[in-house]
Amino acid sequence: MATTTRVFVGRLAQLSVFDPLGEKLGRVRDVVVTFSTQRTRPRVIGLVIEVGSRKRIFVPMTRVISVEGGQVLTTGLVNVRRFEQRAYETLVLAELVERHVQVKVGGEFVDAIIEDIGLEQAANRAWSVTRAFVRKRTGGSLNPFSSRRRGETFVTPIEDVLDLREVKAAQSAARLLETYQDMKPADLAEVIHDLAPKRRAEVAAALDDDRLADVIEELPADDQIEILVGLQVERAADVLEAMEPDDAADLLSELPPERQEELLEKMDQDEAEDLRRLLTYDDDTAGGLMTTEPVIMGPEASIAEALALVRREELATALATTVFVCRPPLETPTGRYLGMVHIQRLLREPPHAPIGGILDKDVEPLTPDASLGQITRMLANYNMVGLPVVDDESGALLGAVTVDDVLDHILPEDWREDRHEPDQEHPEVAHG
Repeated sequence: MATTTRVFVGRLAQLSVFDPLGEKLGRVRDVVVTFSTQRTRPRVIGLVIEVGSRKRIFVPMTRVISVEGGQVLTTGLVNVRRFEQRAYETLVLAELVERHVQVKVGGEFVDAIIEDIGLEQAANRAWSVTRAFVRKRTGGSLNPFSSRRRGETFVTPIEDVLDLREVKAAQSAARLLETYQDMKPADLAEVIHDLAPKRRAEVAAALDDDRLADVIEELPADDQIEILVGLQVERAADVLEAMEPDDAADLLSELPPERQEELLEKMDQDEAEDLRRLLTYDDDTAGGLMTTEPVIMGPEASIAEALALVRREELATALATTVFVCRPPLETPTGRYLGMVHIQRLLREPPHAPIGGILDKDVEPLTPDASLGQITRMLANYNMVGLPVVDDESGALLGAVTVDDVLDHILPEDWREDRHEPDQEHPEVAHG
C-alpha cells in the first residue's frame, strides 16, 4: 500500500474476510501480536478468523492485502487448520482489552483501562501496535467493567502504556469468556485446551459450575485432572455433582484414592453413593460406562408425563430417546426393571395412556460386567441409542449405557486433542 493504514481492533473485529475473487472466508474474531525486547511496539503477526461452524483459523498478516471498505481482503492462500495459540503470542481482545494499566500523561502515570488497541501498517507492509484507547479509572475500583462510561477517555501512544507485556497475563478471564460466550461446550473446550495452564485455571475459576462441568466433559483427561485438582475442594465437589455421573466417575478414577475420598465426602450423599458404585466397575464394562441417571418412570405414569420428562432442556440427547420403566423406588438402583419405551412410540400413542402398556421387552438388559464388545454388538444389532444395565440377582435397574458413552471408549484416546483434518499441514511460515 502507498499510504499508511490505521485501524482499531474494535472496528476490525467482526469484519468479514474475503479472498481476491470475492468469496467470503469467514469473520475476524481476534488479532495476534507478539512482544519483543528489541522493539517498543508489539508486532501484529496475524488474525484469528472464524470459518464454517465456529472453527477458528490463523491468517498471517502477510496474507492480508487490505483492510478497507468494511472488509478484510486476503490472498486466498490460508491454512485451514484450527488456530492454536503459542506461548509467545497474545490475543488482543481476549488478553489486552479491559485491562488495568498505567499510562504516562504529562510526565506522570495515571490509572486507566484499555478499551481498544490501534494497529498501523507501515510502508514496508509490516503491522504493529501503535496506540491504545484508554479510559481513566475513577473510584479506585478493581472491576474493569465498573468504570465503563465514567472517566476521561483518550488515545495514547503505545509506548506510554506501562509494562504492557506483563499486563497481558492479568486480563480478566470474564473478558475472555465474554468473547466466547455463545460457544457450545465442545468448542469452548477446544479454546480452553489451547490456553496456558495458568490461564486455563483462571478461565475455569470464572465459569459457573454447570458450564464448567459441561466443558470438562469435553476436555482430554490430562486437562480435566489439571483443572479439577486446581479447584478448591468444595468447588471441585460441586462441579463433579454437575457432571454426568459416568464422566465424573471416570475423572475420579484418575485421582489418588485419598483425593477421591476427600471429594466424595464433600459431595451430596446420594450423588457420592452413585459415584462410589460406578468406581467399583471396570472401565470397559457396562457398569463402568453407564450413567446412573437415565429417565426412569413407573408403569402407571402417562405418556403425556413421559413426554414432558424427556423434553427437559438439561437432558442429554441420547438419554432423552428412552424411558426406562421400573417398580419403585425410581432412583438407581431401582425396583424390578420392567422394560423400556422409545420416544417414537410415545409420540404415536394417546397422551392419557399409561406407559406400562407399551413396553419394549424384547431387548435383553445388560449386566454390569458386560464387555465393551457385547455392548457395541447389542447397540448395532438392535439399532439402539441406549441400553439398560440391570443387576443379575435383584433385577433392579442400575443405569443405562448410551451410544455416546461407547464412542468415548472406542475412539482413540487422544481423539479430543486431534480434531483436525489429517491431510492438512501447519507450516511454521504460516503461523508465527
